[in-house]
Amino acid sequence: MTQPRNPTWHDLGEAIELARVPLQHIVVGRTRLALSHVGGVFSAVSGTCNHAGGPLGEGSLDGDYIVCPWHNWKFHRVTGEGEPGFEEDRIPRYEVKVEAGRVLVNLEAVTKRHVAPHEPHPLARKVERKPGAIRVVGISTTAMDEAHPRTSTSDALLRAALDHAREALSCETDLIRLSALSFRSCEGYYSKSAQACTWPCSITQMDPKDQLDRVYEALVHWADVVLIATPIRWGAASALYYKMAERLNCVQNQVTIRNRVLIRNKVASFIVTGGQDNVQGVVGQLLTFFGELGYLFPQFPFIAHSRGWTAEDMENNVREVLGSTELHEGAAALADRAVALASTLLGHQAPDHIARGGRKAHPLV
Repeated sequence: MTQPRNPTWHDLGEAIELARVPLQHIVVGRTRLALSHVGGVFSAVSGTCNHAGGPLGEGSLDGDYIVCPWHNWKFHRVTGEGEPGFEEDRIPRYEVKVEAGRVLVNLEAVTKRHVAPHEPHPLARKVERKPGAIRVVGISTTAMDEAHPRTSTSDALLRAALDHAREALSCETDLIRLSALSFRSCEGYYSKSAQACTWPCSITQMDPKDQLDRVYEALVHWADVVLIATPIRWGAASALYYKMAERLNCVQNQVTIRNRVLIRNKVASFIVTGGQDNVQGVVGQLLTFFGELGYLFPQFPFIAHSRGWTAEDMENNVREVLGSTELHEGAAALADRAVALASTLLGHQAPDHIARGGRKAHPLV
């Protein structure tokens, strides 16, 4: 015989005080609640979002839907159902009543949580290196008008390094130009909560039009070597570099939050050019950031060129770089060093060119 249900009611506080706030986060024991007060009526649903565990009670109301403060998922404040089109994603709802001016809640949920099946994002797959030659990706961070591109010295030397890696070292190569990608700036999910910064990036998961997935795919899954090329802009790397770097926080945060290392046995090297000084300052940031991601560096991990602060004749700067045999040999030598280290890390035999001693090193030219 089924025993009659005997709910245990928990006192949340004075109704007049709780009614002052349309939505609030309340914890009773180990249960997190999102308590809402709309039209003179209290409602309570689970305070834990189905997506990444965000605190729903700290979110906002969009009509009758609670908007999660972490990633904007929505659940009905009374029924706990997901927004239209996602009704299967349900969070528990709870009985609420007001007696003697006090708000009471029954912590025996009326409905159960249901997480609708979602196909995992392609980037979320296990990081496993596929067999094959050393793979080198070049990332150009120069900002420009894609419809009317100009000559970029850092981009030109990056292409020289990639050409050498492909033709002389038999590597697979790919070039990613950030100026050709449409991607959003980091929106500070980590600043809401460390757990709100996810892998893959929350923006990548929510916005299929965001194109930084190409960078994530290359850096985490495909490439053994990454060559970053940047101009010097007011003594720092380019704005596009920093826009990318902020979005790469999701890779580093996996180490910080979950001790999950996504970058292993991968090599990074850098190309820095500009019409002003501070080469070492720019490279220092690059080394620190990519070291924090998990990358390793060869001896002499960068090449650079600068004619100094007073060299305002940029057309001569471009002419000098494009016509410099030494700079192009330096780019090739940089590729040699990076590929040699990647070969060692992966247990590959170094290409014959490198095994014979490679080119003369030009760490700073």
